[in-house]
Amino acid sequence: MSDQPDVHDLLNFLLEYATTLMGVGVHTSRIVRNTSRIASRFGYVTDITIFQKTIIMSIRSKESLRVYSSVKRTKVLALNFRINSNLSALSWRAYDEQLSLPRIKELYNEIMSEKNMSRWWVLLLVSFANAAFCRLFMGDVWAMGVVFVATLVGFFIRQEMMRRHVNHHFVFVTSAFVASLIGSLSIFIPACTTPQIALATSVLYLIPGVPLINSIIDIIEGHVLVGFTRFVNACMLIICIAVGLSSTLLLIGIDSL
Repeated sequence: MSDQPDVHDLLNFLLEYATTLMGVGVHTSRIVRNTSRIASRFGYVTDITIFQKTIIMSIRSKESLRVYSSVKRTKVLALNFRINSNLSALSWRAYDEQLSLPRIKELYNEIMSEKNMSRWWVLLLVSFANAAFCRLFMGDVWAMGVVFVATLVGFFIRQEMMRRHVNHHFVFVTSAFVASLIGSLSIFIPACTTPQIALATSVLYLIPGVPLINSIIDIIEGHVLVGFTRFVNACMLIICIAVGLSSTLLLIGIDSL
């Protein structure tokens, strides 16, 4: 191959690529497949060990036994399905079109530099979605309205605290408490016939669905260590939600839903 890259440059890019995929919420097998696909385009074989905090990668040429290894910390990024999809497509494009490493890096930077959806638009959509969840669980119109407001305030607080790099466990406790406290106001609305549903669904926007799904996929596909780690982290977030919700129940004197 006339456009063979420097092996260290290739290894560093593959680690950058893999840690980005891990940060945006991709399950382990997909990270391994996508990264190995780019490496194979240049005639290299990769061995990847993925942990929650770090990724260890070794790379060697198919014609050589010499191995190059490096370690990189996983990036702390928000879940992003757009980046997930585009980076996966990039791996196929690199393989099918036999792109050079500089061109792959250029496309990677273009993907990472694309503007995300406005935080205010996300805030509004999440609030409508959680109100729809309330309706799905047979909440009435008043309950939906309360859940909309509860989610709007709770998610805004989450956004602001995350922007200030507050510990994410404390963020979940606080957001769950504020959202459920506003959701509990439905109890004092005489026209609301389903206040318990409003209270229960006011915190659903915090449920870590993607980490839970990824953890099960990882365990099923044999990546037990990282899968179990993801599962424990997701359970910790669920406990934080329960603490916030329980605080509201104790504050307003409700024994159960």
